[in-house]
Amino acid sequence: MTPAWARKSTLVLLIAVLALAVFGATTQTWITVSLDANQVGQAAGDQNTLSVQGSKAATAVTALAVVALAGGLAASIAGKFSRWVITALIMLASVGIIAAAATVLADPLGAAQGSIAAATGVTGGNAEVAVTAFPVLAVVAGALLALAALLIIPAGRHWKSRTKYDAATYGGPAGSTAAATGPVDEIDSWDRLSRGDDPT
Repeated sequence: MTPAWARKSTLVLLIAVLALAVFGATTQTWITVSLDANQVGQAAGDQNTLSVQGSKAATAVTALAVVALAGGLAASIAGKFSRWVITALIMLASVGIIAAAATVLADPLGAAQGSIAAATGVTGGNAEVAVTAFPVLAVVAGALLALAALLIIPAGRHWKSRTKYDAATYGGPAGSTAAATGPVDEIDSWDRLSRGDDPT
């Protein structure tokens, strides 16, 4: 019996939820900037605060979250070798998410400079910045996403084969598998003929 953690639906759903959590975090405010009085004077409006979304503070995170989401969905239909490739892709995406979000946490002013320049027309100015909880959420979700990706390989051993070709790989010779599956249809007959077997 397949363990709960190894069920395909459970693992794919977990990866999808974590990837969507990262994506959703990038739509929220990561940095709140209190602009310098001189900068506000040169801005078009009189606002002295600026909210910077995660998609602007760490532009790579959004794209990497989409990659991880696509990888998780692809894992549900992938073969044995493809699951290794997908695991590597999700792992790399997770590492990129963690690195990009950690960079914002380490240097929030630097991450906000692009948005400050766009709002005020001034680059390199001083400003007070406050970081919200969403970059931390992205780091945590990215770490959990990496752990979930590592489960794909051991969990895949419990997943049913996609096709009769995969079944032949896991269950023995193609001929014995075809016999065990019951009556053959026309497509099976042609496939066995192409392998040199006589289906009659």
